[in-house]
Amino acid sequence: MLDADIRVPAEAKAALTALAAAEGLSLRACLIRLAGTAGMPPASAERACVALHAWNGYAPTTAEQRALDRELDRRLAAQGSARAG
Repeated sequence: MLDADIRVPAEAKAALTALAAAEGLSLRACLIRLAGTAGMPPASAERACVALHAWNGYAPTTAEQRALDRELDRRLAAQGSARAG
């Protein structure tokens, strides 16, 4: 996965950084999460989570989801480093 530079007003970056910090995420993780959920309305996301739980019992807590997000960020960073080096 290649990184990209995106120009946004300083106020927008500050707001996104605050949002990320409030969720215990890096700005990168927050933007990846936003991009991943942008096309799915909250009701659809909730239905998907309910269906997944009904199907296999998987229902991570908020803390578990954050830990999974951090692990994904770590793996993506490692993969990017391996490709660059």
